Amino acid sequence: MTAAEVTRNGGVATVTLNRPDRLNALDRSSRWDLIGALRDVGADPAVRAVVLTGTGRAFCVGQDLAAVEELEHADETVAGSYNPIATTIADMPKPVVAAVNGLAVGAGLGLALACDLRLAAESASFSCAFGKVALVPDTGVSWYLVRELGYARAFALAASGRTFSAGEAMDCGLVNRVLPDDQLADGARELAELLAAGPAHALALTKRQFRAVGELSFESALAMEARHQGDAAAHPDHVEGRTAFAEKRAPRWA
Repeated sequence: MTAAEVTRNGGVATVTLNRPDRLNALDRSSRWDLIGALRDVGADPAVRAVVLTGTGRAFCVGQDLAAVEELEHADETVAGSYNPIATTIADMPKPVVAAVNGLAVGAGLGLALACDLRLAAESASFSCAFGKVALVPDTGVSWYLVRELGYARAFALAASGRTFSAGEAMDCGLVNRVLPDDQLADGARELAELLAAGPAHALALTKRQFRAVGELSFESALAMEARHQGDAAAHPDHVEGRTAFAEKRAPRWA
């Protein structure tokens, strides 16, 4: 049994972390299972949207602290497998939806933040808990938290390591929607199906654009928008969109 199981339904692939006995904590083997699963669905042309979730009580509680040897060379552990998880999600041209079903702690918080959209169960909770074991945020947590919350609020969460609820996460913009626990899976599937039914090429360009603009000057962002608009306008989806609009019917995207 793999620690990251993949199911496919139409244009949606669901990647499920499956170490419930360890609260989906990540050791070397499970990290590479996850990287492999994400790369596989990212490369599959039949997949147009991805859901990332967990089994049991946790979404993911980050590093498996029982794997002590991995922390003896923590820089290599982070650079070699945690960073590739974050970059695989960010670089994937398809939208990735986090369905946070329970605890999202440490690098598990990073996994959720790396996704493009985040839904959370009412019982889910979050913690930037690295400091509780005298470590620093990784898996993109510092990058995402500062950009989402600003320095002061991000640092407060990291310094305290306190647990905060799904409702608080939504209030501060870290999740898009909070759902009753028994509706999370269906809500994530419906959102992913909506994304999968959209114009894949334009969504891929939009994802790339939105992830890049925070590091660009205004002028560079405008130039990127112009390049991407030229690319999108030349794609068959744009012709189909115009035609469908004129014919008052639903578009049939490539």
